Amino acid sequence: MVFSTKKRFIAGVICPKCSEMDKLLAYSEDSIDFRECVSCGFKDEMRLASSPKEIQTRVNMSRDEILKEISPVRILDPKP
Repeated sequence: MVFSTKKRFIAGVICPKCSEMDKLLAYSEDSIDFRECVSCGFKDEMRLASSPKEIQTRVNMSRDEILKEISPVRILDPKP
């Protein structure tokens, strides 16, 4: 179960039936996740195969990994 039983809007999502943005609700009933459009009445069971992978950023990298990516920059004098 990903969603709670309380219906909540999903920001930035477009309805697959009426193409309206920000009209979809997500909620769970009996351990089944649903999405529902408040504009056209579209309702669908959400089937998520697995959790999405977290994007690699500096925030979730270890300190050693960040230090490996740091490299000094040499500024050369244009006059010989």
